[in-house]
Amino acid sequence: MRSIHEGTTVRLYHLSDGPEGGAAETLLYGTLAEALALAAQQSEDVQEGLFLATDNDVIAYLDLVDP
Repeated sequence: MRSIHEGTTVRLYHLSDGPEGGAAETLLYGTLAEALALAAQQSEDVQEGLFLATDNDVIAYLDLVDP
């Protein structure tokens, strides 16, 4: 199990469903705390496509905030 803290550097991005498999749009490079705050401000539709990437892992935003 990996442990992370609010100061961990992450990439917050949105993965869209496009005609050719979609595209990843980066919303933020910053701390986990900043990324979670920005993600919480997005609409539910956008939140469904949000992902957080660290140096060695990727997790869907909703998997992180919805236990």
